[in-house]
Amino acid sequence: MRLYFTGLTPDSLYLLYMRYNVKHLQIYLFFLCIGAFFSCKQGQRPDVSGINVDIKIQRFDRDLLSLRGEGLEKADQELSKKYTNFYADYTQRIVGNGRFSGPQILSLLYNDQAYTDLNHDADSVFKSFVPIENDLNQTFKYIKYYYPKIKVPRFISFISGFEVQTPIGDNYMGIGMDMFLGKDSRFYKAIVKNVPMYLSRRFTPDYVVPRLTETFIREDMFPERDEDNTLLAKMIHNGKALYFMDQVLAENVPDTIKIGYTTKQLGWCQAYEDKIWAYFMENELLFSTDYQKIQVYLSEGPFTPGLGEKNQSAPKLGVWVGWQIVRKYMQENPKVTLQELMQDHDAEKILRASGYRPK
Repeated sequence: MRLYFTGLTPDSLYLLYMRYNVKHLQIYLFFLCIGAFFSCKQGQRPDVSGINVDIKIQRFDRDLLSLRGEGLEKADQELSKKYTNFYADYTQRIVGNGRFSGPQILSLLYNDQAYTDLNHDADSVFKSFVPIENDLNQTFKYIKYYYPKIKVPRFISFISGFEVQTPIGDNYMGIGMDMFLGKDSRFYKAIVKNVPMYLSRRFTPDYVVPRLTETFIREDMFPERDEDNTLLAKMIHNGKALYFMDQVLAENVPDTIKIGYTTKQLGWCQAYEDKIWAYFMENELLFSTDYQKIQVYLSEGPFTPGLGEKNQSAPKLGVWVGWQIVRKYMQENPKVTLQELMQDHDAEKILRASGYRPK
């Protein structure tokens, strides 16, 4: 079986890294705006101490290995019973391709030295998930403050052989531990041809909660609509997702981790914000629907082609600018609640009302 990325292209990196979804029948939930009672003034964190959230990460990685000596059929039955939908997806879609049974997949994993080595390193990095569980609990308290009917998923840790980082499926979210080992992991140097360093430098434990939060926001709560096909609409959609992260992640999570920039890349954006905006305007990009043309401003990469000298520009500049527009919009319109923002799909209105004109 394949334990490492193969056939990964730059065009697929964004979707694989951030938005991998293994739901059989994906159902997106739309929540009612609760109104002022569940809102708070912008800039102030609400009191969520009375909201009950109790997230405990289930260690599928350990359970799988603990059953190694029990026989393949018994191991398959035990894992299937405990992990239900996740186990089916794991054996058929994450590490498997639908052609092998659960016991066959387990046999391949139990006899693969690379898989054993990955588990060893992951277990060394993640001796305890308690700090991550604490942060997830706090984040989901904030999410439930704004959207009380939201269903908190099961969180399950696993090893996939660098196939997927934060899958979201029926009633679960996965934590691909082998994609959070730390930027200096020995494995990332070995797979650099398929997973470039500009991505693997972010494969650190600090990214676990922000990436899970972003996946949940983008895939379960506010998926992108087909009609949002202009660059501006995509910028605002991405900006709203990041602004939502501003409101629910711990206040000490830096912007660099939210968007995946280095400190230098963030500084470049801030220094040249007016020139980035001028470039979009002068090249009449905001209302373009040419996917190939606009995707370069939204996708992962080492830099954004066409902007900056010596490839020093930050990547996905459309995402970053969209974030700044949404922040400016909420600053200029303090009566707008977070729920109202997330329900508003009029990107042009948000841009106009933001008064965004960087200088």
